Amino acid sequence: MRHTIYSFSFFSIFLIFSFACFSQTTRQKILFNSDWKFFKGDVKNGEAIKYNDASWRNVSLPHDWSIEGPFSQQWASATAYLPAGIGWYRKTFTLPQSMQNQHIFIYFDGVYKKSKVWINGHLLGERPNGFIAFEYELTPYLNKKGRNSIAVEVDHSEFADSRWYTGSGINRNVYLIAVNPIHISQWGVAFSTPEIADNKAIAIVEVSVQNQSVKDSRPEVKTFITDKQGHIIATGSETISVIKNNIAKAHITLNVPRPKLWSTEHPELYTLSVQVLSNEKLIDSWSDEVGFRSFHFDADKGFFLNGKNMKLKGVCLHDDAGALGTAVPAVVWERRLVKLKEAGCNAIRMSHNPHADYFYKLADRLGFLVMDEAFDEWETGKNKWIEGWNVGTPGKDGYHEYFKEWAARDLQDMILRNRNSPSVIMWSIGNEIDYPNDPYSDPILNTGKNPQIYGKGYLENHPPASRLSVLSKQLADAARQIDTTRAITAALAGVVMSNTTTYPGNLDVVGYNYQEYRYKEDHSKYPNRVIYGSENGKNLEAWKAVADNDFISAQFLWTGIDYMGEAGKWPNRSNGAGLLDLAGNPKADFYFRKSIWTDEPMININVAPIPANANNRNFSRYRRLKPSWNWDANQRVRIVCYTNCDEAELFLNGKSLGKKPLMENKMIVWDTSFIPGELVAKAYRNGEEQSADTLFTAQNAVGFQTKIYKPLFKEPETMAQVEVQLVDAANHPASDDREVTVKVIGDAELAGLESADNNSHKDYKSNHRKTKDGKLLIFIKNIKGKEGKIKLILTSPGLEPKTVQL
Repeated sequence: MRHTIYSFSFFSIFLIFSFACFSQTTRQKILFNSDWKFFKGDVKNGEAIKYNDASWRNVSLPHDWSIEGPFSQQWASATAYLPAGIGWYRKTFTLPQSMQNQHIFIYFDGVYKKSKVWINGHLLGERPNGFIAFEYELTPYLNKKGRNSIAVEVDHSEFADSRWYTGSGINRNVYLIAVNPIHISQWGVAFSTPEIADNKAIAIVEVSVQNQSVKDSRPEVKTFITDKQGHIIATGSETISVIKNNIAKAHITLNVPRPKLWSTEHPELYTLSVQVLSNEKLIDSWSDEVGFRSFHFDADKGFFLNGKNMKLKGVCLHDDAGALGTAVPAVVWERRLVKLKEAGCNAIRMSHNPHADYFYKLADRLGFLVMDEAFDEWETGKNKWIEGWNVGTPGKDGYHEYFKEWAARDLQDMILRNRNSPSVIMWSIGNEIDYPNDPYSDPILNTGKNPQIYGKGYLENHPPASRLSVLSKQLADAARQIDTTRAITAALAGVVMSNTTTYPGNLDVVGYNYQEYRYKEDHSKYPNRVIYGSENGKNLEAWKAVADNDFISAQFLWTGIDYMGEAGKWPNRSNGAGLLDLAGNPKADFYFRKSIWTDEPMININVAPIPANANNRNFSRYRRLKPSWNWDANQRVRIVCYTNCDEAELFLNGKSLGKKPLMENKMIVWDTSFIPGELVAKAYRNGEEQSADTLFTAQNAVGFQTKIYKPLFKEPETMAQVEVQLVDAANHPASDDREVTVKVIGDAELAGLESADNNSHKDYKSNHRKTKDGKLLIFIKNIKGKEGKIKLILTSPGLEPKTVQL
């Protein structure tokens, strides 16, 4: 039986929610992150119930043991010269009374990597992929009246198994889930919006109901969509038959009048709620945020969201956060994403793996379009650099060891977990799998232009490019079995080689990495192919290839934020290609991007000494540029101005150095000799001042200026971020670097100090660190969730101490 309802009274809504509130216990989902024990190293019988773990460390999850260091050349540059190895986690718990009569599951959002999980000595299973969420049922082995022991072995002994920093351990959230015998299965709700018009939308809700009871059942499945004010805007239901020990699906169609559409500018969200009732009693309930939007790609016109043509201004992101490694709370990523939004960014590529569950919620709420990506390698290993990027002999360990057995399941589980996020528009089955000679090769590499290539020309002893055809079809088919509402894509590095195969044709849209020069040629040669930039440099020409061609819809910059690993020779241990540094501070490239990606008037000035080989074309992204007016007396410097206005005027100590128009390369420069004082740039449109930026010559630092991003909440395991800036006596930012010590008073702990120095080997868990360019970021974790005062005391030799109240 199926029916759709979209006309009802306030009284009926009241009855629905009253019924839900006073029914028997239904689904319970609790964070399971506290009171774990951890041991770094291998142990014998660590899964045994009676194993004595009294000497193990107490830790809270998420936890990344690699970030604890120490940094050492014995490890790999690819993964930030940090240790890996084997680690064990144990947790003893008593089942809450409210869960006694339910089926109990434990859900891991990700464990890096090769995890095995036991409950009371019983092996539940193992998962080699460190980026994929998984769930095990505990019910058959639980002591429901007494103590239970969970043990997790994490095997990251292949320390150079990635081209970037992955971290080690249970580095994402863990949940304990309790449900009744008849319940919605894991990731069992699928929401889609196949039709959206001006005055209404059609939503399809598919619900998988699992019957673990001893008899067949005919439950009723009800769905509700509510707006921000809590008003139900659509509801529907269906009664289904579920045979015992089986799963059945309900398919419910909802007519939704005049929904507010989700977009990057206005990320409107609704709540989808699902109830399962048996004999009119509520036995399970579930809810999540969803959005109404339509999108499509066109081979000639690019990308359309809700019928509007737009460009995707994207960045690629890895999932570490400097001092925190890969155990990153949501609020830390929120601060970073808000800053990227300020630069005009509206899209994110999850490079090169699924990210933590909360990340997709942030993208939904902040208005980012997402390319979710599954793999960086398939059946054959890529190069992982040990001594420095492209230096020495690479390692070959990696996911390819598990690809044949696990790839389809890993890909499908990624899609199942994230398929209800309105932000997700593409599923990527691979990144640079076709990197020339790393590992696949083809005789065509002896001809033409191949900007990315390992070795010289065709290498006969490498696997043939023809394998790309077979494997890409297998993965694309597996993805479409789960979701046909989004585009299947991949990021191609060796397009000239892949064009000899059916790999591009197996995709819905084809990403090109650093191959803007091929856009027009391939668009002409393959007129039905949707082409976009899946990974791109930050130069203006790469953006113009998007802006000036209707058929190119996107670019994804490498990269949005500096990240650990993929490093050069020691002592370098982090990659500095980001718009933001490891502490989330904007770099010169951030403002260059803002000037070409946004319309609201802005201006920014950065300065650097003039090198002998400087030229106007490339100096706009010269890496020594910084927002400082502290240089040697009479030193020749170049002042680089980024603005989206028509012209700008520069003033040094009140004297104009001239008004200049915006150049073709989207910058304005002045060369001058340094004179201390005040430097002011003013931007104009149509002759009227629109924006200004100022730099001061700072004296030696005398104290601290602090800014808190979201003070601690009462809930445990939350985190405050304190931005520290050294200042001089006039309160101007000072760039001299000093050792700063942080003391925490109250029920909180210092989680890390980040200076954004990509060459620093300082212990990330130390309570003192040297600033970089006068800046430091402090992470403070609320460990108990108690209400009370938490204070920080900042000290540095020669500076006035600073007390910060959280």
